Amino acid sequence: MTKKKHLNQRQHQRIADNEQRRLKRSNKASASDWDDALLHPPEPGLVLSRFGQHADVEDTSGAVVRCNMRRTISSVVTGDQVSWRRSKQPTGSIDGVIEAVAERHSVLLRPDFYDGLKPVAANIDLMIIVSAILPALSLNIIDRYLVASEITGIKPLLVINKIDLLPETEQQALDQQLQLYRQMGYACLLVSAKTGQGMAELLQYLHSGTSIFVGQSGVGKSSLMNTLMPGLAAATQEVSEVSGLGQHTTTVSRLYHLPEGGKLIDSPGIREFALWHLSPEEVTNGFIEFRPWLGRCKFRDCKHLTDPGCAIQHAVAEGEISPLRYESYQKILHSMAQDKPHYF
Repeated sequence: MTKKKHLNQRQHQRIADNEQRRLKRSNKASASDWDDALLHPPEPGLVLSRFGQHADVEDTSGAVVRCNMRRTISSVVTGDQVSWRRSKQPTGSIDGVIEAVAERHSVLLRPDFYDGLKPVAANIDLMIIVSAILPALSLNIIDRYLVASEITGIKPLLVINKIDLLPETEQQALDQQLQLYRQMGYACLLVSAKTGQGMAELLQYLHSGTSIFVGQSGVGKSSLMNTLMPGLAAATQEVSEVSGLGQHTTTVSRLYHLPEGGKLIDSPGIREFALWHLSPEEVTNGFIEFRPWLGRCKFRDCKHLTDPGCAIQHAVAEGEISPLRYESYQKILHSMAQDKPHYF
């Protein structure tokens, strides 16, 4: 007769943990493995928002249905055009399943230190880079988003919000800063969600296609959304008086239909838009005024920093390239080397 072996506390815990993992896998599988007999034929839809394993899909009539996703789908984001199937027995919670995602003509990616590259939204026609004069206007953040717009091929629009808070004596200095971008062909708007200044001009850019608001926390993206769509109950928060840093008001990207036409995506605010997923060559090409000088350096592997015979440094010295933009470029390259995760 063999002696019955007793399990110690650690072994009991390991068995319990394994059981929990099996239950999670089973629940996930049952959520995404729908019986075809319980589903209507496929129909087109537009993803309005993504919540973990679920997504809100708008059908052709404008109704919104919350859906699961087939396990074969690798990625679903706000703005995706999808093929989905409606449940024949709606429950009021999860009433459909996404089966396929159409090819995207553009996608905005945001690098995350823990999760790698995370898509923010897809099929975007206009990237509205929102900044504010308080707590301080960051040209480096603007430059980071402009690099992203050049790499993705999404047209940018610079919007400076909260202009009502800027004293008239400082408006000339701001205009000189923005003139640098206007000379490069970038459109700029000065707006105020509070007074309505510039909002009519902003609407003109939004009447067609799909636009997305991007920018740091606290620049007033949600306030702009409320001004553009008075019936929208988007949460807004004031910039923290203690830290001077913005408070996050949007936690997931969400697509809205504007009353005058066009679609607008509100994306979560971030502290800093990193670019460590790009190569130094891609960042260099993202500064459009650098392009005429590329290939003219003394050395083919010129890093455009301290290398002798650098054509870009020569252009800066001759006043052909703004020293402010070149300094911003240097900061971006330096931050990329510091922030890039070891696994990437």
